[in-house]
Amino acid sequence: MVLWGTVVNAIAIICGSLLGSVLNRISEGIKTTVMQGIGLVVCVLGITMAMKSDNMLILIFSLVIGGVIGEILHVQAGLDKFGEWIERKVGKRGNGKGSIATGFVTATLVYCVGAMAILGAMDSGLRLNHDILYTKSILDGFSAIIFTSTLGIGVLFSAVPVFIYQGLIALCSTFIAAFVSQEMLAAIIQEITAVGGILIIGIGINILGIKKINIANMLPAIVVAILMAPLMATIMQ
Repeated sequence: MVLWGTVVNAIAIICGSLLGSVLNRISEGIKTTVMQGIGLVVCVLGITMAMKSDNMLILIFSLVIGGVIGEILHVQAGLDKFGEWIERKVGKRGNGKGSIATGFVTATLVYCVGAMAILGAMDSGLRLNHDILYTKSILDGFSAIIFTSTLGIGVLFSAVPVFIYQGLIALCSTFIAAFVSQEMLAAIIQEITAVGGILIIGIGINILGIKKINIANMLPAIVVAILMAPLMATIMQ
């Protein structure tokens, strides 16, 4: 089932939000320990994925070119400003912190704007492999508990845009297989997985608070990897 990973992700957010609405006060120690544990698991997943590449040149070129494109387009800054703008506009209407609008907007941005959402949905559509979205579901579920305990029940409703957003990516990804050979598709998936693994390692580092990495600016690397895989295959022939 193409949408199974997305369904699990949406359910995890709903369950986490309901639990968070009951646990109004969670100690900072528990929050920190849980998020650190999740961060370590995300790093391990990223390392495993990054090792899939058979061509380090594709990995390097994708990240370098994609990073340059992201910096030129100011993807990270644009997303940050957009999130702040929505938060200001909707937050005021929702009567400030703890309102349904504030929780909804904040959680939606966190859950949708990320490499795992895109890569996980693509992997679901291309290979029917939901491992990335399963990992994201755990991360989103625990963070939903924390978000809801501080921002309110509005976090629960973010499950709807998450389902639509990731579901559309997964469904669109299924059509890619119709335009390329199975051998080329396997090569593309392999390189997307490797590049995505690097980005996921960055997400793990961000979660652990080791260093702030602008992962959003590196997202174009995924598109570059899709283009580089067939190009390199042609050159090597």
